[in-house]
Amino acid sequence: MKKFRKVLDGLTTSSPVNPGGSPACGSAAGTPSAAPTPRELEIQETLMSEHFQICKTVRHGFPYQPTALAFDPVQKILAIGTRSGGVRLLGRPGVDCHCQHESGAAVLQLQFLINEGALVTACADDTLHLWNLRQRRPAILHSLKFNRERITFCHLPFQSKWLYVGTERGNTHIVNIESFVLSGYVIMWNKAIELSTKTHPGPVVHLSDSPKDEGKLLIGFESGTIVMWDLRVKRADFRIYYDEAIHSVSWHHEGRQFMCSHSDGSLSMWNLRNTAKPFQVTFPHGKTQRDGRKESCKPILKVEYKTSRNSEAFVIFSGGLSYDKAGRRPTLTIMHGKAITVLEMDYPIVDFMVLCDTPYLNEVQEPYAVVVLLEKDFVVVDLTQSNFPIFENPYPMDVHESPVTCTAYFADCPPDIIPVLYSIGAKHKKTGYSHKEWPVSGGTWTVGSQTYPEIIVTGHADGSIKFWDATAITLQMLYKLKTSKVFENPKSGDVGRSGELVEEDPYAVQMISWCPQSRIFCVVGISAHVILYRFSKHDANTTITSLEVRLQCEMEDVISPSDTENTPCYSDPSGLSPQPQPPSPRSNTPDSARDSIPCLKVKDRMIRMPPGYQAELVVQLLWIDGEPPQQITSLDLNSAYGLLAVGNCNGLAVVDYLQKTILLCMNTLELYGSADPFQRLTRSPRKNRQSTSDFCMRGLSNFYSDSKKRIRTSYQSLTELSDNQVSLDLERSKSPTSAPYSPSLHNDPRGTGEPVSNLRSCHYSPVFYLLDNVKGPGRKLSLPTDLKTDLDHVNGHCTSPTSQPCPSGRARVPGGPEGPRLARRGPGRPPFRKAQSAACMEVSLPVSSLTEGHSSRRAMLQQLHGVSMYSHDEHHITTYSWSERESRENSFSRSRSSSVSSIDRETKEAVTTLQFMESYGRKSDPLPTPCLWVGTSLGLVLIIPMSIPMDEQERQEDPVTVVPTGTVLMLKGSILRFSFLDFGGALIHSPYEVWRDQQAPGDPDRPRKRKLVNFSPSSSQEASGDCHLAVVCSEKQAKVFLMPTQACLYVHNITESSFVLRADVVSVCNSVCLACFCANGHIMTLSLPSLRPLLDVNYLPLTDMRIARTFCFTNGGQALYLCSPTEIQRITYSQEMCDNLQEMLGELFTPIETPEAQNRGFLKGFFGGNAQTFDREELFGEASAGKGSRSLAQHIPGQGGMEGMKAAAGGVVGELARARIALDERGQRLGELEERTALMMSSAETFSKHAHEMMLKCKDKKWYQF
Repeated sequence: MKKFRKVLDGLTTSSPVNPGGSPACGSAAGTPSAAPTPRELEIQETLMSEHFQICKTVRHGFPYQPTALAFDPVQKILAIGTRSGGVRLLGRPGVDCHCQHESGAAVLQLQFLINEGALVTACADDTLHLWNLRQRRPAILHSLKFNRERITFCHLPFQSKWLYVGTERGNTHIVNIESFVLSGYVIMWNKAIELSTKTHPGPVVHLSDSPKDEGKLLIGFESGTIVMWDLRVKRADFRIYYDEAIHSVSWHHEGRQFMCSHSDGSLSMWNLRNTAKPFQVTFPHGKTQRDGRKESCKPILKVEYKTSRNSEAFVIFSGGLSYDKAGRRPTLTIMHGKAITVLEMDYPIVDFMVLCDTPYLNEVQEPYAVVVLLEKDFVVVDLTQSNFPIFENPYPMDVHESPVTCTAYFADCPPDIIPVLYSIGAKHKKTGYSHKEWPVSGGTWTVGSQTYPEIIVTGHADGSIKFWDATAITLQMLYKLKTSKVFENPKSGDVGRSGELVEEDPYAVQMISWCPQSRIFCVVGISAHVILYRFSKHDANTTITSLEVRLQCEMEDVISPSDTENTPCYSDPSGLSPQPQPPSPRSNTPDSARDSIPCLKVKDRMIRMPPGYQAELVVQLLWIDGEPPQQITSLDLNSAYGLLAVGNCNGLAVVDYLQKTILLCMNTLELYGSADPFQRLTRSPRKNRQSTSDFCMRGLSNFYSDSKKRIRTSYQSLTELSDNQVSLDLERSKSPTSAPYSPSLHNDPRGTGEPVSNLRSCHYSPVFYLLDNVKGPGRKLSLPTDLKTDLDHVNGHCTSPTSQPCPSGRARVPGGPEGPRLARRGPGRPPFRKAQSAACMEVSLPVSSLTEGHSSRRAMLQQLHGVSMYSHDEHHITTYSWSERESRENSFSRSRSSSVSSIDRETKEAVTTLQFMESYGRKSDPLPTPCLWVGTSLGLVLIIPMSIPMDEQERQEDPVTVVPTGTVLMLKGSILRFSFLDFGGALIHSPYEVWRDQQAPGDPDRPRKRKLVNFSPSSSQEASGDCHLAVVCSEKQAKVFLMPTQACLYVHNITESSFVLRADVVSVCNSVCLACFCANGHIMTLSLPSLRPLLDVNYLPLTDMRIARTFCFTNGGQALYLCSPTEIQRITYSQEMCDNLQEMLGELFTPIETPEAQNRGFLKGFFGGNAQTFDREELFGEASAGKGSRSLAQHIPGQGGMEGMKAAAGGVVGELARARIALDERGQRLGELEERTALMMSSAETFSKHAHEMMLKCKDKKWYQF
């Protein structure tokens, strides 16, 4: 326990000084405030460094870029390998484990040691790994690195410790699984084929032992050569030379015949009695043409031949379709007798595997399901029913159904919210699934004792919202909401430019805000719209209210000084009537004539809304003078106040969603009034102006040089850009706002701006403005500060779903016709043409060429892409481009000088974060009142107090007064987060309204009243009055202010060489702390309120912008981010959760007795089958075969080897499991001994009986009678 004391007597707002020498914080006018009464502030902080530790917990979603598949038929565990070296192990729901090879090499093949709790992986770096699955977190026991040959195929026979490894040279090596060393027994390719053969047979593509005789190994070469190798006598039994290349081989369980799939789309059947030619060749999908030839077909990549007792055999294969059927989707074909069923898949098939009842290959297989691994999906087909239905997948494999564009994580939610969402979502589930139990049912999992409700919300490119139950490290879909249903569908005949606005993904979700207590949900879309939803258990027929906001920054518009002087602060409601009817958003309207229209058209008719979230209000930003609206960068709602605040790079709008009116719509610069801390230069009006709306929503990838980028994407539709599109976008950039700009042209004629943006709405309420000196000519900001490089423009390509056009990654030629024009686009120009998913692409560049000669990552990024500014909001990161590239090298030292001599930039100050709270708008306020805290991209904090009627009837009728006071606090860097503490160090939550179902039938005489919950400071601080602490975090530093004096108590510079991407005040171990995620991959936690560093771990180097856009913290010491386009990674930074993680994870291995082999019968064992036992140890062991070549493969022991892993996997559970296995084995041996003893006794009794009968029969006979 540590106490921090701060004497506040005589402390003024300007006393703390930052390293630059400028005031760290101050009042609006910069004058000292009255000092508080002398007292001692005592805060007991309980969090220490030992309370924190970074650890990955669980990964959800579909394995990204899968490459291999395996299944343990006894343990019922499934394994999926990926291109990035990951291995996903799946069992029953709750049993889900992710492993990662440190090398990151692609997984080529997986082989389970069936019922042994181990897995062998073969990777693209020609290394074999043995994983121990008898612990909750699997680990590598052994590795074997091949140096001179490349691995192409592996085969591990059931209940064998010898692994066959085929190579690219055609050789077959044998590895001992226990010691992971090579045997001296090698099958060389030149000995496998005939000496007369002049060509190399190619790589080994298949290895399998004969079901009839384990001493025979079938080797398949790519060229079409098949060899049956006798392991005992070390020679080939027979060789087959086929004209077509082989892709796979599958045995009949009796071992007398096998089937091959070929590159020409054919299947060939071979009998061991006659290997001269196949006894059957079929083209399942090849029709005979008129000339008698078969039509050419695609290769059959894999075939499986499985037998059944009660029906005909199954032949299941992938591929083989004819080439003339273009456009057909990938297929899986099931041939059952004469019936052929073709199952079309949504994505290409990576691999498939037939699940059978028995692990023995020499028994009737009895297939019951087929697992199909697709590029972006995972399907299990039920083979026991004639229509082959699929099983309902219990895993969250559809996270990427539409590309994820934003995420939010809510821990410790109200306990009733999950059952309610599940009950609503269950009504919309698909039907037609198989009624049988999910076949992948291995492992064990129990809900831990320390669980609390957790919900993850994901926003998607198609406008859908998904709510997931994330309780106890699981993930289950609860409810899906489609925001696109609020808008009219665009007509096919609308081909105008307005119809092209964000044409691919016009409904893409940009950010979300959710109040679980009041169940009010807000969605921000990429088309500059906000949708407010209320939750109801009943359906409703209602009309959606639409508000249109004219939010505009007029700094670049052509407005004469005389016009400016007469411009009102807000438009008169009566002025709305003579306005011409705005054209439809989807009509063929020229860009220059497009004004006062939204990007999308809201449905204006009565709509039936099912139970769940029902849209109540839509707020849309309008086109202005042919310019599209800027994307929304910040959002906050408060259910107790009934208010919604929206901000972007132009300004701020506050909406009263109870009265359906707009309260405030102002330019960001005008919010300061006379308290503007910067000097602004007036500018002359521009003479010519031309529409720049042709920049509509285009992706930035068009503007970057192909030599500086390499893009890999699994969502091809999101990144396909044609060559003519590039030239078209370059032509569109030729507008006056993109004209070349020279820093020396300070007096270049420009337009002056309106002091306050116009407001246009069909619903309007009186608003009282208390503004100082807001009228006047447009002003130009001059601020010598570091302009931050947009993270989403790393390596020359933009990947943000909310990104704006930015300077090209190419070197800019000062006199070039295109480069300077592209660089002069206004910050935060229109949104993308395509909503780039937070999961859609990877960007990389040669590291050596980028980092050389740069003192910091920031300087490197700026050298590549010019100067840009980014900003953050509660759930998302949004970027803004800046026009100039000056002073990039000193971007980390943000000077607060107001000198105008060096830099003269035209910028837009974006609103980056918003929060409603009970606070003090002025230093002189005696009591806290409802306030809106506004943070900007220039590091300024504005506090806007509001007057809200408390009576419910008055709240519905009387106006809400919004009073911008000009109160300003200052930090370095863009503002990211606000939070508030009482004098006990406890978090003060924003007030909220308790949820009530407005659609529920009730008594009209006794309407249900609003019930508000207001969090006031704790009673322990009554002696201190109602003062509280405000925590403000920017991308560079954090400060704690005492309210209402606005005195800065604590300040901490979080980072100098990087910048914070995400910051949240979270509760951990019954206390609170500030958690930060930086661009350099560091995760930090700071104590509150003293801002003492508690944790600083370099967790994840920021090489992927997807992580930056989706990373979010939550309570309980948890966080998540999108680690791939299809997967969500959850982590914890709490030591307590790390200690309890073993109990929360599922157990992969459970002790199960291996099923006994079927009795083959006396005749079958006597006349056929394996007449002699096959001892692999005798053939492959060191005594007979010698040691393998050390230069061929290098053994790499795992962490501590087998003994170390056994010790690590010790513990009570492991020891009990091993003891149970030992007891089972001992009992089994005793049972076998007892059976043998009983059999011997029975035989002895029979013999005694027969001997006695013979004695009685022969007793009276004479010797000559025998």
